[in-house]
Amino acid sequence: MKEFVISEVKAETAVLVGLITKEQDENKTKEYLDELEFLADTAGAITVKRFTQRVQGPNSVTYVGKGKLEEIKEYIVAEEEAERPIGMVIFDDELSPKQMRNIENELQVKILDRTSLILDIFAMRAQTANSKTQVELAQYRYMLPRLQRLWTHLERQGGGSGSGGGKGSVGLRGPGETQLEMDRRIILQRISLLKERLVEIDKQKVTQRKNRGRMIRVALVGYTNVGKSTLMNLLSKSEVFAENKLFATLDTTVRKVVIENLPFLLADTVGFIRKLPTDLVDSFKSTLDEVREADLLVHVVDISHPEFEDHIRVVESTLKDLDAADKPSIMVFNKIDNYRWVEKEEDDLTPQGKENISLEELERTWMARLKDDCVFISAKENTNIKKLRDDLYARVKQLHVQKYPYNDFLYNIEDE
Repeated sequence: MKEFVISEVKAETAVLVGLITKEQDENKTKEYLDELEFLADTAGAITVKRFTQRVQGPNSVTYVGKGKLEEIKEYIVAEEEAERPIGMVIFDDELSPKQMRNIENELQVKILDRTSLILDIFAMRAQTANSKTQVELAQYRYMLPRLQRLWTHLERQGGGSGSGGGKGSVGLRGPGETQLEMDRRIILQRISLLKERLVEIDKQKVTQRKNRGRMIRVALVGYTNVGKSTLMNLLSKSEVFAENKLFATLDTTVRKVVIENLPFLLADTVGFIRKLPTDLVDSFKSTLDEVREADLLVHVVDISHPEFEDHIRVVESTLKDLDAADKPSIMVFNKIDNYRWVEKEEDDLTPQGKENISLEELERTWMARLKDDCVFISAKENTNIKKLRDDLYARVKQLHVQKYPYNDFLYNIEDE
């Protein structure tokens, strides 16, 4: 069997589909679709239309209702006739194999869900052997229950029920079934091989971590695209890849940082996101070990994002899943240069924005009380970075004395 890898999304037009439910109101659905559009843009697709439907929950057969699916189909047909073909339809939740098969049969275009789109982006971003192996494992795990959909072309072969090649025919016969089972075995073998490879890589990483010496380990964590890599470059004076795209950083980068006379290790980790595929989290456990084994977490938040509070909850929930929620932490509100203050007095006609809310005012807001240690910065504009360095120095020094009480002389740490 030819090795299967989810293809990189080309610069195609995309339609997005989301649901409004009791658990997810209209504003939340809009926010999720905004993020899905950013994901599509990161993957190279151009969003031209959104469809939403208010329902109790996803339809088990077609995700959306029959009428909404017909509306989407009519739009695709109209665009095709106008010579503006739609390249793909992207759904905001993970689709079951049954849903994906039925939707694809009805719409006759490429169907992606949030999971497959994120996997596409991870495949594009993977640079090292470790991340490539992790992504490939996640792809195969995602593909395994969807194998039958990949073989729908065999329905046009003569044998068995439904011969004649109708698109609604079911039940693969003869060589099709044999090929399907053969591919299943090959994929299961490949998954087993990839797992073994990751175990070996993990052993190497454990050895590397042991060889780092007696230094406190700090990990940058946060939602994707909050500026962790920019902050990493600023603190470590290194050149870690950073851009305004989701998942710009996929591989964990570790740098030695020295503040005054105190060295420590700083790790830049993959960003978290809502509805992160379970298979991807499982596959990236070795990368996320940098978070588990850190002595101090620096939780970076994009304060300019309108949903930053929700992002904080997603990160905290993910840290809880990683058994890292109770670690010492500093919360860093980044991008204050783009922050827009929205709460105003009723009689205040002055539009409030970054030009009339100072750093001192930010430090008096409710946000400053979210954690014992909160810092407001702009990594891009180098604003308030000295305060962050001072706080890092104090926390790292405190942790170092606790962890290595008889080793202070190695670093010539002076008492304040």
